Amino acid sequence: MSHRRLSAVALEVALGASQVIRGADLEIPPGGRLALLGANGSGKTTLLRTLAGSVKPNRGRVLVDGATLAFDRAGLRAHRQVVQLVAQNPDDQLFAADVYRDVSFGPMNLGLSETEVRQRVAEALAVLSIEDLAERPIHELSYGQRKRVAIAGALAMKPCIMLLDEPTAGLDPLGVDEMVGALESLLRVQTTVVISTHEVDFALWWADTLAVLVDGKIRHGPPTELLSDADLVAAARLRQPLVLQAAAALGLKTGSVTDVSGLVAAVQSAGSVPEGVA
Repeated sequence: MSHRRLSAVALEVALGASQVIRGADLEIPPGGRLALLGANGSGKTTLLRTLAGSVKPNRGRVLVDGATLAFDRAGLRAHRQVVQLVAQNPDDQLFAADVYRDVSFGPMNLGLSETEVRQRVAEALAVLSIEDLAERPIHELSYGQRKRVAIAGALAMKPCIMLLDEPTAGLDPLGVDEMVGALESLLRVQTTVVISTHEVDFALWWADTLAVLVDGKIRHGPPTELLSDADLVAAARLRQPLVLQAAAALGLKTGSVTDVSGLVAAVQSAGSVPEGVA
C-alpha cells in the first residue's frame, strides 16, 4: 500500500494570530518510518493535521505523488483513502458502542458492500492483534487498547500512509512495547508510518529518517546525524539521546549508534575505553 509519496512544499499555517508552520518543506519516503520530533507546542500536531487534510494551509501545498491536494469535498474524500491520521487521544476518535462498529464506520461510509466491510474490519483487527476485542464495548477497554482500536479504524480505510500523533504517549512500558508491535505490523503490510514524538531515544532507534520541527521549519535527515547536532537539538528544546551522549563521552563515532546494542558494538569495535574516560 505504500507506493504513494506524501510531501509538503512551503507550508505556512497560522492558528489565530499565531504562525505555527513557517514555510516548511517535507518529503516522506514511501514504505518507511519517519519520526517527527519537536518540543511540546512546536506544531507537530498541526503539521500532521495539515498533511492529513484536516487543516488547510494559509500558503504552500500538500501533495500526493506530485499532485496538489484540493481542499474541497471530492479532494479530501480521495485524500483520506490515501492518508489517515490517528489522534494522540483515542477518545477523540472513538465514538461507537463497540469495537466492531467503530472500526467499520469508515469503510461503511465509502459505500462498500457488507462483505467488503467485514473483510476490512477483520483484516485491520488481525494486523493489530486485537481480534478478541471485536465485540467489546469501547468503555471497557484500557487506554492502550483504545489506541490500537483507533489505529485499526484508520487502517480499515486501507491508506498508503498512516500519520500517528504521539502514539506512545500515556502508555506504560508494556503498553509502549505493544504499540511498537502495532507499528511494526503496519509496516509489514507495506504502510508508510509517520509518528510525532518528543521521545528522542525512541525516535533514534525506531525511525529510518527524522524531521525536526524548529521555529515552524523542518530539518530532515538521518536520525543519528540530526540528533548528534547539539545546536539543532538545543534549538528544538530537546536533548540528545542517552546512547549518543554516552558515545560522545567515550570518544566514539556515533554513525551506527542507535540503541544500547549499537553502543556496546561501538565500544567493542574501539577495543577499549579511550584514555581519560572514567
